[in-house]
Amino acid sequence: MTTLERAERPAASISPILFAVTTFASACLVFLVQPMVAKLVLPLLGGSSSVWNTSIAFFQAALLVGYGYAHFLQKIRSVRVQALVHVAALLAAALALPLRVTGALGEPSSDYPSLWLLGVLAVSIGAPFAILSATAPLVQAWHARTIHAETGAEPYVLYAASNLGSLLALLAYPALVEPLATLHGQTAGWSTGYVAFVVLMATLALFVSRARVATIEAPAAAAGPAPSWRDRAIWIGLAAIPSSLMLGVTTHITTDVASAPFLWVIPLALYLLTFIIAFSNRPIVSPKLTLMLQAAAVVACAALMPFKSANFMLQLSVHLAAFFLTALMCHQTLVARRPDPAHLTEFYLWMSFGGVVGGAFNAFLAPVIFTNVWEYPLVLVLACLARPGLQPVEPWRWAIFALGGLAAAAAPVIALKFGMVDHFKVVVGALLILASVSAFVIRRQMIVFFGLVVLLSISAELVGDRVDVRHSWRSFFGVLRQSEMPVPAMGGAVKMLSHGTTLHGAQAQDPRYMCRPLVYYAPETPIGQVFSHETKRPTPLRVGAVGLGTGAVAAYSRKGDHLTFFEIDPLVIRLSTDPKYFSYTTTCAKGVIDYVVGDARLTLAKQPAGTFDVLLIDAFSSDAVPAHLLTVEAMKGYLAKLKPDGVLIVHLSNRNLELRAPAMAVAEAAGGFALIQRHSPAKGSPPLWESAEDAMIVSRSLAALAPYEVDKRWSQTDPTAARPWTDDYMNLAGAMYAQMKVNWPWLP
Repeated sequence: MTTLERAERPAASISPILFAVTTFASACLVFLVQPMVAKLVLPLLGGSSSVWNTSIAFFQAALLVGYGYAHFLQKIRSVRVQALVHVAALLAAALALPLRVTGALGEPSSDYPSLWLLGVLAVSIGAPFAILSATAPLVQAWHARTIHAETGAEPYVLYAASNLGSLLALLAYPALVEPLATLHGQTAGWSTGYVAFVVLMATLALFVSRARVATIEAPAAAAGPAPSWRDRAIWIGLAAIPSSLMLGVTTHITTDVASAPFLWVIPLALYLLTFIIAFSNRPIVSPKLTLMLQAAAVVACAALMPFKSANFMLQLSVHLAAFFLTALMCHQTLVARRPDPAHLTEFYLWMSFGGVVGGAFNAFLAPVIFTNVWEYPLVLVLACLARPGLQPVEPWRWAIFALGGLAAAAAPVIALKFGMVDHFKVVVGALLILASVSAFVIRRQMIVFFGLVVLLSISAELVGDRVDVRHSWRSFFGVLRQSEMPVPAMGGAVKMLSHGTTLHGAQAQDPRYMCRPLVYYAPETPIGQVFSHETKRPTPLRVGAVGLGTGAVAAYSRKGDHLTFFEIDPLVIRLSTDPKYFSYTTTCAKGVIDYVVGDARLTLAKQPAGTFDVLLIDAFSSDAVPAHLLTVEAMKGYLAKLKPDGVLIVHLSNRNLELRAPAMAVAEAAGGFALIQRHSPAKGSPPLWESAEDAMIVSRSLAALAPYEVDKRWSQTDPTAARPWTDDYMNLAGAMYAQMKVNWPWLP
């Protein structure tokens, strides 16, 4: 039973648009601030996918706090009091403005980066984010007690408006906000937007407090039964799966498919899109169609996942499709199980808790218990258990299951016995296709479908790309693999160190070549050319190198030289200094070698001015692009650490971003003199002997570059090719598009 509070006007007099606009605006602010804060703080930890995942996990936790606040605010019977409390909370949270990153916790820790990041995010943006996050369930609850109580209009559709605002804001940041506004302008604009939202929220609160409002007199008077603990557990599970998959597919793509940080935004955008579709009054994808497409996508993903050398666009499309359709399936099931609007805020509270569970598993637990990104395929396969179909299995489906299972079992047997060559490769592929088709045919029965997907996943993993990986490690900063490759021209095996899909160094095991730097650091490459020339000096060299890898640069170190590596990941230091893996720093180096752990820009700033004869910045070929190391302010800092005749080497090789143009502009703006080189390996050179490379050398004086200017391999720079990046402005979207134009010249 409900009563109506006395009011000046009926609830229907409040425009539904005001509810929608308020929800939409809060969502825009919430999802604009996430990449904005990331831009402020994440580069200090190298910008790896784990940094992004930890940040998302924090925002999910803050969302849970906001939803919990909204739920408990509903315990207050008077909407007028609720409105006053919420506006007061918004004003109190505004004390954290203007938006900025706190320095109260000091510099980031390489030993406990997750704790440092969580603390900084909590202090810097926690309160405004949590209060803003409460808007969606709170406004829907007010809608339920006003317009819904009077007209029966569905309040859950406002959740679709909320996620639409989130999606548009998320996509607008890299496409419009970052390229067009400075960082100071962004933070000032967001802070202004927050103040404007407080006014908007106060306006809605005023209208709602004056409207005729339904008041629940007793819990038993709710229009629908209270949710059971079974209902709550199902809500948590259905929310946790998409949340985990969102972070899992992000890590998988950036680790095993392509090292492009812009790919991080796509899974989050698709995640929001599933909410928009699922909570719409007329979803554009029906649950029945979702189940069919999800089965096809998961089967294709399970079969293709281990084949890392497959076409990039094919891999990306299949993984994103499997994630999107699985998340949509879970969210549509959630909507089908939603409670009466009287329990709306509790529903969102448990749904948010499920998101935290899924995100926390990927961000905090998986990196500890797995040495590779196993959490993604594991959750993707387990998600099949969320499909309907628990009725008894017909005999013909068991027959199809047996056929598919036999095909899945036969594929690795043939691959291991005869190898993935010639017609045997075709046979193995045909068996995997047969197993995949069989799984799709029996998709309506959840148990047999799940079982065959498990068998298919194991089979594909056994016959997938066979890289001779000897060891695998995982840290906060990514997955490291030590593998071996036979290179007869170098006397046998060559050890390699990879970070995700990127080769970070290699070392021959034959004593004749063991101390020869390979790939990016070979004497033929731009980096090698500079070290080969500088080591001809009769006096000892003081060298700094940002980015350790296998430590190949140490092979250039002579007796009397002093080389300092600046490395953010302690795991890399442990591997490169263990002769069991690589011996450049322990056997080949003749001079003094030491290490500084932490973000290079912060740790370099503590070095005395005029310290280095040679300074190498080699952090742009890793899985993430720490763009804060390539700004005018950063370049000025590097040049200040050089001796008057010292040279700075900046490694610019990157598969996804064209970094040469902004780098040339940065060198000019920082007051340096620069030359640039694009190097290609010699035809017929052995694998790993050298590699293609883009590099720029910068100095404080023209005289320091004189020996390189006469070398025709080096060219003059064009500082007008792009706008220089600064700490206040950078255009990663433009750099990505420029690289796309290099790959596809037909682009405008």
